[in-house]
Amino acid sequence: MIEARDIGKRFGRLVALDGVSFHFGAGETVALVGPSGAGKSTLLRLAACYFTPTSGSLTVAGCDTTADSLGARRALGYLPEDDPVYPEMRIGEYLHFRARLKGLGGRSRGKRLHELVLRCGLAGLERVAMGRLSKGETRRVLLADALLADPRVVLLDEPTIGQDPEAAERVRALISRLSGERTVLFSTHDMAEAERLASKVLVLVRGRVAACETVADLKATAGVGSLAEAVARLTHVKEAP
Repeated sequence: MIEARDIGKRFGRLVALDGVSFHFGAGETVALVGPSGAGKSTLLRLAACYFTPTSGSLTVAGCDTTADSLGARRALGYLPEDDPVYPEMRIGEYLHFRARLKGLGGRSRGKRLHELVLRCGLAGLERVAMGRLSKGETRRVLLADALLADPRVVLLDEPTIGQDPEAAERVRALISRLSGERTVLFSTHDMAEAERLASKVLVLVRGRVAACETVADLKATAGVGSLAEAVARLTHVKEAP
């Protein structure tokens, strides 16, 4: 469902991604990990058609993100790193607006919105203006937005960042329910979260693939008992005490 072939991305002299290749099939949940500045958000933006590769090719649900970006975007839902919202709009208004943009009809739109408001922990907040929300609440609204059109591919950039423990657990449970139904690629700095949720881990270091394996294989290859230790060895970052 997501395939990269030797993709590179440059911003002037800065090389953000360099020769990245991978293939993730239907139903896989993949954690995208690595140090800050490794290229994680850039990769997700490429897959979401925000950027185009400088070199190589990237396909989502069989659609080339450059040659057929509209087809790719129809197949995916994307939670970005930043929080692009209309602060004066209420949550309910915003989600109805986004649902109409994505082609959801009247009855199906109302049913889908009700379902996602409950699943994303937004019940009772529908009339609250977006500009009054906390960071965590805003992220949950954007997560609901990403899932509105029931996409086959879901891209999540730090989905639990800014969440309190209860809300973060709700988001993790939602990602778990998506596993097997959708192809999910999510970035995280929380190795326990990655180990719990992901069937496979893609490790980026300085814009290159350091590993792309199942969690079990990655730990076995490194000869360690946790994903955090395995990733630390790959990225040369010492474990925190």
